[in-house]
Amino acid sequence: MTAGTRGGTVAPVGPLRAAPSPRGPYEWGRPALPVLECRADDGLMVQNDAFRALDRQECLRLLAKVPVGRVVYTRQALPAVLPVNFVLDTDASVLLCTSAASELARAIDGVVVAFEGDELDPVTRSGWSVVVTGRAAVVTDSAEHERLSRSGPTSWMPMRDEVFVRITSEMVTGRELTGTRTTM
Repeated sequence: MTAGTRGGTVAPVGPLRAAPSPRGPYEWGRPALPVLECRADDGLMVQNDAFRALDRQECLRLLAKVPVGRVVYTRQALPAVLPVNFVLDTDASVLLCTSAASELARAIDGVVVAFEGDELDPVTRSGWSVVVTGRAAVVTDSAEHERLSRSGPTSWMPMRDEVFVRITSEMVTGRELTGTRTTM
């Protein structure tokens, strides 16, 4: 596969390769070759040394530091993204608190969704992004609901009929942007 040309020279790009992982089949290894991107302004190929893949533990540590993330789900057969406050549970699940009558609770209960959290600094052009992919489910167990009422997330919106939604962390990926770029 080729990424582009400059002066007739073709820059090769390698495919991503799966790396065996004791944590499951959903984690990917690092790119076989450096990530290359083509800048629109001059067509120059840029080796992207600025990105670093994060392992699962580092992803979860960083995700626990931020109070708001985004749920990515399907609404009327189209992608939808909704910012929500959340906490990570002891089993690394993402926990949300919403209204039982909310469109979000109805749309994501029992389906696979993505959840993204990040922290970015536009001045230094650095930061990180973590994506958790897994099945979302409204917590129906009364003992678990009681535990989460005491120690789980609280909605930033006032509500009467709160429910907790758990997103399992079946796949956790992340990357860090360090703000460094090398021109080839």
